[in-house]
Order: sequence, then structure tokens, then C-alpha cells
Amino acid sequence: MLRIGICDDESDARDALRIQLEKLMIEGSEEIVYEFSSGAGAVSWLGSHPGEIDLLFLDVEMKGLNGMEAAGKIRTFDTQLIIVFVTGYADYVFDGYQVDALDYLIKPVTEEKLRRLLFRVRAKSAQEESRTFTLKNADGTWRIRLADILYFYSDKRRVILVSARGQYPFYARLDEIEKKLSPDFVRIHQRYLVNPSHIDYLGSESVMIRDTELPCSRRYRETAPCKIARAMMRGDMK
Repeated sequence: MLRIGICDDESDARDALRIQLEKLMIEGSEEIVYEFSSGAGAVSWLGSHPGEIDLLFLDVEMKGLNGMEAAGKIRTFDTQLIIVFVTGYADYVFDGYQVDALDYLIKPVTEEKLRRLLFRVRAKSAQEESRTFTLKNADGTWRIRLADILYFYSDKRRVILVSARGQYPFYARLDEIEKKLSPDFVRIHQRYLVNPSHIDYLGSESVMIRDTELPCSRRYRETAPCKIARAMMRGDMK
């Protein structure tokens, strides 16, 4: 699923880009999730909804917080969002590199240029898909980088994903998540599945992650330390 956002302070410009996108999007796997009328609004919403949008079309020339300034603020909390600038001038192209923008489109956006851009975005998203974990809960759909996940723990019928930015509860079985994410994540307890790259201390009966001590049950004490050591030596998620 490719989830798209459009940010432009002119409603006509948002409408024009949305219409062009709707012609080219793959039905059932791509959708326009949100439209923003200001840079400040986009920054605020994205800050409280991490991972809910994959691609943001961001107008440069906006009143108040312009596109470049908004992108700079977004990058302080989200380095993975694909940003594409939309502008009436080519002067800003080099500024886009400072915020790791994928590309820029000159208004009016032509169908052919948008088609080529979406092809690149799909290829980039497919490449990164294997390094993310996607979950759905009452608040929406979240796509979180494996490297940002500290651990999972089960609570009755729910699993809670714990990251540095917060906790995300969803309905699942920890056994299924373990099968999907092994060997990058290691089971240390019936209730806990941890990311070895975030372990600060490995003891005989527990591990420490970000000042949180998690128990290692007797069932996993023989196998977990070796699995954790191998995963830490690979170090391929950071």
C-alpha cells in the first residue's frame, strides 16, 4: 500500500494534482490519505501520525511556513518519508537535497512526469518494504522501520510494539510476529520479542533496553543469548 499526502495552500492546485494522481494510481494498493492546506498543518499532523503517509507532495511557495521550512521540520522526526516538491520555479531544486527530497515537479505537473515519478517511488517503496513492519489498529495503519523498533510484548490478545517514539497496540499473536521477523528479532520470554541492536545489557536472566529491564525466561535462557549475539554481530538493521 502506497499512502500519499498532498500539501498546498491553494485548493485549486491540490485538486489538480489529486486528479492527475487518481488517473495513475494503482487501484486497491495506492490511495491519497490526507490533503493539507498549510505547511504548519502538515508538520503537526505528520508529527502525531508517524508512518501513516509514505509519499508527500509538498508545495514550496506557501504562505506562513513554506515547503522548504516544513520539510526541514519534518526531517527532525521522520527521515523515511518520501518528499517530492511541487513548485512554479526551478530555483529550489538544489535546496531539496538539504532535506533529502526525492525529486521536484514544476507546475503545472504533466501526466508523463508524474508517471515517471510514481514509477521511481514504487521501486523505492518496494525496496524498503522488507525493512519495515506494518500494523493496523484503531488509530490507522502504521509502517515502522525495523531499526526503530525496540521490542514487542504480548498482552492477552494484543501485541504492543514499543519504539523510541511510542507504543502501538494491535491484535496479533507474538508467535506469528516471531516467525516473520526472525532472526532479526529474538524471543526471550513467552511475552517478549526483542530487537538485539537496542540491547544495552545482556544478563543471565534479563536484558536491558533503554533503561527497561525485560525478563529472559528459563525456557529461552540457553538459546536466546546465542541468537542475540549473532544478531548483534550482523548489525544489519542500523
